[in-house]
Amino acid sequence: MGRGVPVLGFDAVVDRLLQKREPYHAEYLAMFSSWYGGICTDPRAMLIPLDDHLVHRGDGVFEALQCVDGHLYLLDRHLDRLHRSADIAQLPWPVDRQRLIDLVKETVRATGSRDCLVRIYMSRGPGGFSTDPYECPASQLYIMVTRLKTVPEDKLTRGVTLKSSRIPIKKSYFANVKSCNYLPNVLMTKEARDAGVDFTVSIDDDGFLGEGATENVGIVTRDGRFLVPRFERILQGTTVTRMLELARPLVTSGELSEVAEADLRPEDAYNAAEMMIFGTTYPVLAVVRYDDRPIGDGVPGPCFRRFRSLMLQDARSGLGVRTPVWAEGDEPVGADDALSAKEAG
Repeated sequence: MGRGVPVLGFDAVVDRLLQKREPYHAEYLAMFSSWYGGICTDPRAMLIPLDDHLVHRGDGVFEALQCVDGHLYLLDRHLDRLHRSADIAQLPWPVDRQRLIDLVKETVRATGSRDCLVRIYMSRGPGGFSTDPYECPASQLYIMVTRLKTVPEDKLTRGVTLKSSRIPIKKSYFANVKSCNYLPNVLMTKEARDAGVDFTVSIDDDGFLGEGATENVGIVTRDGRFLVPRFERILQGTTVTRMLELARPLVTSGELSEVAEADLRPEDAYNAAEMMIFGTTYPVLAVVRYDDRPIGDGVPGPCFRRFRSLMLQDARSGLGVRTPVWAEGDEPVGADDALSAKEAG
C-alpha cells in the first residue's frame, strides 16, 4: 500500500502553486516582499514564510490606507502610527521612512490603478517557531495592494446595524498598538455576522463605549454635540481623527455645538440624534439601529450626509493629506481607466 500523502519536492510545490486560481485572487493587485526582494503581481506567489513570527505569533504591526485618484490619503499619519506601534512592539523598521514611502508608491504603480487599498505589514521576520524575537535575523516588510471596495448602495441609503460586543476589550497598553494579533477583532466580526448585524462595538470595564473590530464610533447628540469615545482606551483611528478636525469648523458655522472626546455609555447612543462608524475601508457609515433600538429617526441623518461629503472631498482635494503616487504628467492609463475608456467608446 502506497503512502496516502505525497512528499513534494520544490518543483512539485511550484507546479501545484501554478494550479491555484481562486476567485478572491481577482482582488489582489500587487505585493512587495522584502523576503523576495521585489514586487509580485501574480496572486499565486503572494506568500510569506510560515516561520515568520507574524504568522505563528502575530508578531508584527500594520497599517491600511486608501489610494484615491492616484494619491495616498493620510499617509503621513498612518506612518506615524506605524512608528508608534513598532516602538511599543520593539520592532525595528526594516527600511527607513522615505524608502518605505518609495516602496509603497512603486507597489501601487505596479498595479496601474489610481484607486486601491494599501496594507503595510512589518514583521519580526522568519527564524523559528518560538516566541523568542531574537531568533529572527531581520524584520521584514510586506506591502499588499488590493482593489478598493465600494460602499454598497443600501448601506448608504438605509444605514447599518450595530450591537454591543461580548468580546473583552483590549487593555489600553495593547489597544494603542495596531498589531497583527487580531483575534479579538476577528471574534467581534464573527459575532456580528452570527448575530445578523453589520458591526459590533466593545464595552470597557467601566461600561463605556470602546471601538469596533476595525472601526471607531461616534454620536451626534440631540443638542448638536459630536462626541467620540476617549482614545486612552482604544486605538486612535486616523479616519475618525480626521473627521474630528473636519467637523470643528461646523461649530463655528452653527451646524454643531461641540466636537470632543467623551465617556460615552450605550445609553448615550440609544438617545442620540445620530450615530456613525468611521474607518479606512468605509470612511463613514450611519448606524440606524444599535442593540436592536432605532437611533434617531431610524434612517441616515443630515450630519452623516455632511460628514460623508466632507470626507469624500478631503480624500480627493484636501490640503496636506494627499501624497501623489505618480509625478505630474506621468500617470499611465491603468486597468480601471482602460476599462472606463473602452466602455465609453
